Amino acid sequence: GPLSYEAQRGMFLHPTYAVTPDREPLGVIDAWMWAREPKDADGNRGGIKESVRWIEGYERVAEQAALLPRTRLVYVTDREGDIAELMARAQELGQPADWLIRSQHNRNLAEGGKLWDSVDASPVLGEITFILPGRAGQKAREVKQELRAQRV
Repeated sequence: GPLSYEAQRGMFLHPTYAVTPDREPLGVIDAWMWAREPKDADGNRGGIKESVRWIEGYERVAEQAALLPRTRLVYVTDREGDIAELMARAQELGQPADWLIRSQHNRNLAEGGKLWDSVDASPVLGEITFILPGRAGQKAREVKQELRAQRV
């Protein structure tokens, strides 16, 4: 099916893999593969919602949590995983595994305020400096990135 644009063809793979805190790979525990449907005349794409892959990935991790009761499991997603359906499913399952989401939405917090303001006020847990490669119309540049986290 189409990839990043209609003329480009192929399949997508969304793996869920396990690693130790020391970055030792343990293996793939789920692999969600799909090919997109072509867009219709209105520019809409049929088929299953691609966001389901994040929910199914968490469900696979939750299944492993039941088999490994003395192991702490953390499901990590990028910004595409910042969806209410994933959070609701984790709560439905009793949150057998922790989850860490790189936020995309500046959500309202239960105690008031906004997520990003709360995170900005939290301590810096670490930082890294690296060279971000150049791309069309942009030169390579040095980037300093801070890591902050907030339990919500």
